[in-house]
Amino acid sequence: MTQFLIANMAPIMFASLVVFLLSGFPIAFALAANGLLFAFIGIELGMLPPELLQALPSRLFGIIENDTLLAIPFFTFMGLILERSGMAEDLLDTIGQLFGPIRGGLAYAVIFVGALLAATTGVVAASVISMGLISLPLMLKYKYDKRLASGVIAASGTLAQIIPPSLVLIVLADQLGRSVGDMYKGAFVPGLVLTGLYMLYVLMVTIIKPSAAPALPLEARTFREPSGKSGATSVLVLTALAVAVGVLVDMFYKPEAPLDERLVVSVGAAILFAFVLAVINKTLKLGLLSQMAEKVTFVLIPPLALIFLVLGTIFIGVATPTEGGGMGALGALILAMVKRRLDLGLTRQAMEATLKLSAFVIFILIGARVFSLTFYGVDGHIWVEHLLTALPGGQTGFLVAVNVLFFLLAFFLDFFELAFILVPLVGPVADKLGIDLIWFGVLLAVNMQTSFMHPPFGFSLFYLRSVAPREVKTSEIYWGSVPFVVIQLVMVALIIVFPGLVSTGTQKAQDRSITRDLNIDLEGSSPKPATPGLSIPGPGSAPAESGSLELPTQPPAESESAAPQFEFEKKK
Repeated sequence: MTQFLIANMAPIMFASLVVFLLSGFPIAFALAANGLLFAFIGIELGMLPPELLQALPSRLFGIIENDTLLAIPFFTFMGLILERSGMAEDLLDTIGQLFGPIRGGLAYAVIFVGALLAATTGVVAASVISMGLISLPLMLKYKYDKRLASGVIAASGTLAQIIPPSLVLIVLADQLGRSVGDMYKGAFVPGLVLTGLYMLYVLMVTIIKPSAAPALPLEARTFREPSGKSGATSVLVLTALAVAVGVLVDMFYKPEAPLDERLVVSVGAAILFAFVLAVINKTLKLGLLSQMAEKVTFVLIPPLALIFLVLGTIFIGVATPTEGGGMGALGALILAMVKRRLDLGLTRQAMEATLKLSAFVIFILIGARVFSLTFYGVDGHIWVEHLLTALPGGQTGFLVAVNVLFFLLAFFLDFFELAFILVPLVGPVADKLGIDLIWFGVLLAVNMQTSFMHPPFGFSLFYLRSVAPREVKTSEIYWGSVPFVVIQLVMVALIIVFPGLVSTGTQKAQDRSITRDLNIDLEGSSPKPATPGLSIPGPGSAPAESGSLELPTQPPAESESAAPQFEFEKKK
């Protein structure tokens, strides 16, 4: 029995974790309890040295000192302030009027606003609940198909998973040891393509079954000019002028500048031009723009400006994601103040929700570090590596197996749990197979997006059910989500078939641990024969073949001397 445990400790430990999770035990405590339990068993069986657990405090302090994770509370706070200051209501009302005259207009508006909310809030729950409260009753009023309306709202809310500043991208970058900015760049185009696929599906539905998504009737269109026209032509003219200004700025801007910098500057100039023109027109009452053009400009420009302030500075390297998140949080407070919707109650609610989410992430990460310390100690990473690299088909077989695994586990686990448990195990294997980890992270992010849409356990469906009218059946919400889950899987396939959709990063792997490696000779300085050791790399680091117990960390600062390292021997 003892020999069986020693030979199969890694798979038994992983199976035990699965049992804990399926029993409904809180994930953070399941990870920590499992790690400590098998650490004691391993020490008792002689597989692990008692000194193994001495590495635990330094790893936990490394979590607290991780600068990358600071971006999570900043972006969460920014999103909650924007959502609770009424930005979603303004966007849905204005964009709904803009697209309303065409068939499926309200559905297009929901998808468009969902993408904007994703780029400003990064919080799925906020997007789904806001659009469910505002858009779903309106869509039902104008005879939209209940399944289509439910699916569009739930799917549009999940765009916050893939469009920067997504929280899942921050976590994936941290776990894979890559730059958050590079991960954001890589996910930007796939997020836009996925948005386009949602709109394409709505277009197909309106062609096949026009009654499922009718246009708004005339009496529902509130933006009318004195002449009776809608004013949409003015919107198109203003858009064309803004695009022309952006192109001119790009032509005369520094030609040697990187594409990211030129794009941010030109788009920023176009947005500024449209806003200044609208302000001048309104102030001087020139009558150059229609009411709809003015309304669209004043509603769209503030969130767009905030998006380019945050993401633009990150993309061109002016700010780190943490600094970008801080600017975004400040910008959200300013926008709420300008709208006169900022008060102590709103700020307190946003701070409490941010604190809860941050504590949730930290507790899961602490549990994951305890689990990974023991799992790597019993050579679990080698077991996973052999299991996945032995699959037929090389890279393709590995990608198919990993995506199927993530898709199935997404029925029961949310993206935080998947990111903290599985990504540190499959990431080093992907790196060893020669797969770019930025591309791999974006692929997993799109796949994990389905965890919010899986009937019957998808959180996005639960959020929508909580605010949907009683006339909408739960079964209709579930059936409405199925086509969008299929679209998300199609997006996964597109990324695999066309890897160029993801802009891969140019930076080297980041070493995310903050703690210093300590090297202490427990037996004195006398030489001893080489023995096999324990390799315990942090998540995102390539597993070591053999040697001493290594806790990979950042190199010491130039002004500091390198501290010694721990070296532990396995018991014989």
